[in-house]
Amino acid sequence: MLDLPNITIIEGNAVRWGRIGNGPPLVAIHGTPFSSQVWRRIVPEFADRRTVYYFDLVGYGQSEMRDGQDVSLAVQNRVLAALFEGWGLERPDVLAHDFGGATALRAWYLNGLRYASLTIFDAVALAPWGSPFVQHVRQHEAAFSGMPDYMHRALLRAYLQTAAHRPLSEEAFDIYSAPWLGPIGQAAFYRQIAQMDQRFTDEVETLYDRLDCPVSVLWGKEDGWIPYKKGAALAALISDHPVIPIPNAGHLVQEDRPEVLVAAVLKTIGPL
Repeated sequence: MLDLPNITIIEGNAVRWGRIGNGPPLVAIHGTPFSSQVWRRIVPEFADRRTVYYFDLVGYGQSEMRDGQDVSLAVQNRVLAALFEGWGLERPDVLAHDFGGATALRAWYLNGLRYASLTIFDAVALAPWGSPFVQHVRQHEAAFSGMPDYMHRALLRAYLQTAAHRPLSEEAFDIYSAPWLGPIGQAAFYRQIAQMDQRFTDEVETLYDRLDCPVSVLWGKEDGWIPYKKGAALAALISDHPVIPIPNAGHLVQEDRPEVLVAAVLKTIGPL
């Protein structure tokens, strides 16, 4: 497990974060419905050459969860910009997945953040997105938030497995489920789904262009949440190189093929 001993208050939200390693900075940004623990088998591989920063998005993981909280993509890029400022970062390498990819792109185009490199995979970036389940929860958030605990646990487990191509381990289920259990966690789980709104990617999609840094776009070939063709389309817009397919991987590449992500980042960031 990654340790997140630090707390920074941003726009009234307590954001938990951690840091390991030595060297130039690398920032890892997770997606939904996960936390920074998706990097637990990945970021330690860079600790001998990079100072790796990781954090839990607002409303996720160990970061604060509360009623009425804005946990949408609208706030996450502002949080990232504030963390960059607090950490004193100007052009770190960035590794981003899912909503983390959307956050990294929104921060680039809307907040003026700049990166030394961007490794982005299975990102929420191009319309349309949002599964039938997401649309249903958005219409009935209160009903889902008030479900009995055993029903919520069963639904959460089934939902998490659909993110991966291979069967998730019990360790992975425990890690990814833990923040979303209990009265606070269950409500927070359906809150973040209810606030998934395509308009937050629509407002930057027309701005997509080549970034002035190396960009690697990777995609799980078996991604059942965001199809591989979206990765090809995104790479054509923001990178000088075509999408890199990841065989035998679904949306949650960190569990299916973590070694591919480590190799891709090392290739992108290069030696010290």
